[in-house]
Amino acid sequence: MVDDPNQSITGVSRRKFILTSGVVGATGLAGCSSSSETTPSGSSGGDSGGDSDGDSGGDDGDGSGGDGGMDTSLLNAEGSSTVYPISNKGSSYWNSNAPPSDGEYWGSNSESTVPGWSDLGEPDMLLADYFASQAGFEPTEQRSEPPFPTTVGLSHSGTGCEAVVDGLVDIGNSSGPITAELDWSEQRRDEEVVDHVVGRDGQPVVVSGDVWDEGIQQLTGEQVRMIFQGEVENWSDLEGISYDQEIYAIGRAEGSGTDTAFRLNMLGDADAPMDVDTRQGQNQQVAQLVSQNEGAIAYMALAFTSDAVRPIAIDFEGTVYEPDRDAENTIFDSEYPLNRNLHMYTKITDDTPSGTDRREAAFMNMFLTTFGQTLFVEDVNYIPLPTADIESEREKLSDWIDY
Repeated sequence: MVDDPNQSITGVSRRKFILTSGVVGATGLAGCSSSSETTPSGSSGGDSGGDSDGDSGGDDGDGSGGDGGMDTSLLNAEGSSTVYPISNKGSSYWNSNAPPSDGEYWGSNSESTVPGWSDLGEPDMLLADYFASQAGFEPTEQRSEPPFPTTVGLSHSGTGCEAVVDGLVDIGNSSGPITAELDWSEQRRDEEVVDHVVGRDGQPVVVSGDVWDEGIQQLTGEQVRMIFQGEVENWSDLEGISYDQEIYAIGRAEGSGTDTAFRLNMLGDADAPMDVDTRQGQNQQVAQLVSQNEGAIAYMALAFTSDAVRPIAIDFEGTVYEPDRDAENTIFDSEYPLNRNLHMYTKITDDTPSGTDRREAAFMNMFLTTFGQTLFVEDVNYIPLPTADIESEREKLSDWIDY
């Protein structure tokens, strides 16, 4: 096996596998690029809409529109392919600025899930108008014309963290903590950025269809560690397994939050050594390889699992965590050892000493509601935040939004 994120797919493994083009988007939401290069600031990772020629990063006032001098320039985000399904779906809904009569965008018309519910028994504002108004923006009352446009680029957690710190984007999406992604201290983190947690991922370990069909639907944490640190090469090398098939271990690119989180939580250190056959830049590419190769095993984000990319149960010291939301112990539970926060970072500047400007607060507030947690987190197969965590995250937006 090799541990080289820059190694091309061809020639990385002694094993034979299929090479195809394209990507797999398990959520069906993101028109994702298969490139692992940094997405240019202001470029769209999907249905983002809006005006792509606005200035990027920060609230400098240059993009102020006709909203009482408020900055209505393009708000852009970039980073993790794990956070991308949440962020990009939110962006596309925001830019649609759908009316309350559009049940496809507003979700179930019930008072418990739809914000902006009026005394007349129905939501009374367009979608982005409602959330932007919570931060003081004037509604446009025009479909597909939100108070300010948004866009989401696709790269890596480390890239997103670097981009927000450098002022290239407003929001840096990351599935790993910025302290691990940029090798920062917690003090530096607290001085330079604000960490907004919008959901959680019960990071699964997945296997290819042939492995699953051979009955390998549960491993111990120690067996997973042995595989990804190169101590076994054939499935039959593992105790209790008779399947005679070489293991094809797939890792995420170094610098991705998924890789960082897996090393931290499974191997005990963000810099723990690994021995894998190939590394891929994004979850979509990992899902594709797992679905098309025999003997495959990988770690990835929950949003990209499918019938062809099956998460397995893992036994951690006698507690078995099942890939079933209704199980007593489940990978969808915060107690699951590979559970991780999904982050949107904003930058502390002289203009925004609280670390979050008015546009950023308006946009992120949308995710911190029952509506947002259901539609943008749970519906793309991630884990909604508990009420106490939502309230804690809202405190970070309280300069702009009166809860």
